[in-house]
Parts: sequence; structure tokens; C-alpha cells
Amino acid sequence: MKLSEELTWRGFVNQTTLKDLSILDTQKLTFYWGVDPSADSMQVGNLAAAMMVRRFMEHGHKAVLLVGGATGMIGDPDGKDEERNLLSLEQVATNKAAITAQYKQVFAGMEFDLVDNYDWFKDIGYLGFLRDVGKHFSMTQLLQRDFIQSRIGQGGKGISYAEFSYSLIQGYDFLHLHRTKGVTLQVAASDQWGNSISGVDLIRKLEGAEAHVYTCPLIINRATGKKFGKSEGGAVWLDPAKTSVFDFYQFWLNVDDEGVADYLKVYTLLAKNELDELMAEFKQNPAGRAAQKVLAYEVTKIVHGQDEADRVVDMTQKLFSGEMTIHMPEVRMEGALPLVDLLVATNLLASNSEARRMIEQGGVKVNQQKVTDPNAMLKKGDVIKIGKRKFAKVV
Repeated sequence: MKLSEELTWRGFVNQTTLKDLSILDTQKLTFYWGVDPSADSMQVGNLAAAMMVRRFMEHGHKAVLLVGGATGMIGDPDGKDEERNLLSLEQVATNKAAITAQYKQVFAGMEFDLVDNYDWFKDIGYLGFLRDVGKHFSMTQLLQRDFIQSRIGQGGKGISYAEFSYSLIQGYDFLHLHRTKGVTLQVAASDQWGNSISGVDLIRKLEGAEAHVYTCPLIINRATGKKFGKSEGGAVWLDPAKTSVFDFYQFWLNVDDEGVADYLKVYTLLAKNELDELMAEFKQNPAGRAAQKVLAYEVTKIVHGQDEADRVVDMTQKLFSGEMTIHMPEVRMEGALPLVDLLVATNLLASNSEARRMIEQGGVKVNQQKVTDPNAMLKKGDVIKIGKRKFAKVV
């Protein structure tokens, strides 16, 4: 399958300045994709774009992967309704190292150049940047962007000059990489369209050259109509310290039937014939959840490695067969505690009211049995299940 065909089939086509996608089949381009170190881990949303990047790499296009040490010091305002809190230089450095490690895991075995935009921004003077870059940006065009309008319009919370200037910084990244690496294409998620166009315009004005942008859509949960990638506990992270491998696997294992085919196309490396066979099996027996099981295993293998994926599959099988496993997260209890108090004391849920509501709505099980009495007493060895994906063992 040609790259243009694969991108279309997998649902990776959104906005692009390319007049014809077939250029991706006939020319080998140098492209870049970047992540800002606003946190010490990527999320499932970043992973979708990363999987698109893999497709470009697999088809012979040269990848430059950027970790935004400079842009991370400012913060991308797109999609944010209020000003970000600035990170310390130490936190940015920590986050950069974490993102870099995840690049190496997700793109294991593949060739790419790794760059940090702090390396070229640290020596740029303010006046020089205004003369060489700022002079070529139209305030009218910048002010017309949707996320700027939402921040400065009626009811908006305003925007600082620093965040307003973010688009100029990202535009210069594209220009710098065009000059030094021969980059002619930026790939990104759809929310980066405006920032990416800044680089296209800058390259055209300063270099007299043609550059392009290619974006993938945000992944939508078909069952809810909302952005995909949230669990009951919030964002689903790639860092096992933030989202355990067990919880990560369970998240994928419990995705909705309506969207599972889409998630398989985006988040796994399965070929079309493999996916078609799997979905045929799934449609014959949806209750067997064959599609979700393959999805959970394949994504966990990419993000955490095959050994961890095999371990968590074994752990899940033992759990649902009634066997106990020493790998399960543990909660420690001294003396007897009612269920509602235990859930709060061990930070499994945030408050007594939240715990009572979850119990009364049937969202808590003990040893696979639904418990609706907040005052039920637990004992050593009991296994608690909260919602669809959170487990803990009383010790």
C-alpha cells in the first residue's frame, strides 16, 4: 500500500498544503515533528501523531524529531483558555529527558535525527529576532487565529505577549530546520495547523522556497463524541509512573466497540488484511472482545515493550480467572475499615462523597462481586475493582 493510501485508510488525513498526496509516494522528503516538554511524559493524544510519523518513516521519508526546549519555556497557547504557569529551567530539562526517552521507545529500531530548539534559540538576540523574523509576520493574520480570538474576545482571559509570540518561535523552528536539515514538511496534529503555517510563510518569504504542512485529525471517542484519550483518572500517559502499565493496558482493553476499528488503524502496526480478519472475528462475537485484546496488547508492546505487554496480559488473565497476582497494586490497611473509608484513605478515590456515589452506583466490586454498602468491611486479600480499569489488593 502506498503511503498516501495508507494515511487515508488509517484516518490520518486532515489539513495539508500539499496539492496532491501522491507526492508522498514519488518523492522522499525530510520532515519534522515535535513535542513540547510541558510535562514529563507524552499522552495518548501525542501517541496518535507519533504513529502517523512512523508511517512516514516506514515509507522512506527522513524524520527529524524535535523536543521543544525553547517553546516549552513559553508554552503553546493553542487550545488553552488561560495562561500557562511557566516551568522552571530544571523542570524543562527533566521533561526533555523524559520525552526523548519516549521517542526512543516508540520509534525503536528506526532512524531519525533528534534536535532541541533550545540549541538554536539560546544564542538569538531579541532585536535580531524582531528584525529577522518578527518583521515578516502580520499582526492582522495572527489576531485572526481562533485561539487568539477566544483569549482576547468577550469573556476571554487574555493572553501574554510571550504566549502570543509562540507562533513566531515555532515558525522559526521550521525555517532553521529547512536551512540546516533540508526539512520541507512539518507533520503535526490538527491543533498545530496555525503554528505550522507560520513556518511555511517564513520559508517562502526568506528563502523563496516551498514548504508544506500535513496534519492528522484529533482522535474522537465515537461512543461519547469527545476527544479520545481520557480515563476515569484523567489523561492516559505513556510514563508508567503516571499511568501504570496495568492501567494503560486496561484503558485499551475497555475501549468502545464503535471505535475499536478506528483505534486499531491509528495506534497499531497491523496491516489491512490482518485488521480485516480481526474485525470479521470481532463482529461474529463482540462479547469476546478480540479486537480490544489485540489493540491493548499491540499498543502496550509499542509503548512499554513486549516483556511488559506479556506480563500485563498474564496478570489480567489471572485476575479475571479468580487467581491472585503479586503484581497488583496494593493498599495497606491497619485494622478493620469500612469500604468507603478505605477508598479515601488509600487515595483510590478523592472524597467520601465520591466514594459513596461510586459504591451506590455499582461502580465498586470486591472479589468480582458488586458491593453497594459503603460500610462493608474488607479483609486482607480482598481485591477491589473501581470502575472498569482500576484494581487494588488489600494487604
